[in-house]
Amino acid sequence: MNDQQLSYFRELLLKRRSEILQYADDTVTDMNDQSDNYPDPTDRASIESDRNFILRLRERERSLLVKIDEALERIDSGDFGVCESCGSDIGVKRLEARPVTTLCIECKTRAEAAEKARGE
Repeated sequence: MNDQQLSYFRELLLKRRSEILQYADDTVTDMNDQSDNYPDPTDRASIESDRNFILRLRERERSLLVKIDEALERIDSGDFGVCESCGSDIGVKRLEARPVTTLCIECKTRAEAAEKARGE
């Protein structure tokens, strides 16, 4: 992968990281600003359901932050875009779709088939 491509993916990852951190800050601010005084049980249940959904999203994003940081480390070490299973290059199209990926499409397909066979 050339320097221009690495720079593109670094910027893409840093932008996504920044967005996730901003969403987290906004969520904390929104939850701290909301009043918890809802006399109607249906309203309370709806608000709690929404909060739980948002918190689940933020937890998934927290996991994605770890993967983003690992991808940035791979860019720095020169391992970005190389399949960790077979050592082949991961296609640019796949990296554009999922820049945190560590497996080429063939290895990912095999891994998913093995998980399905195990019932995971």
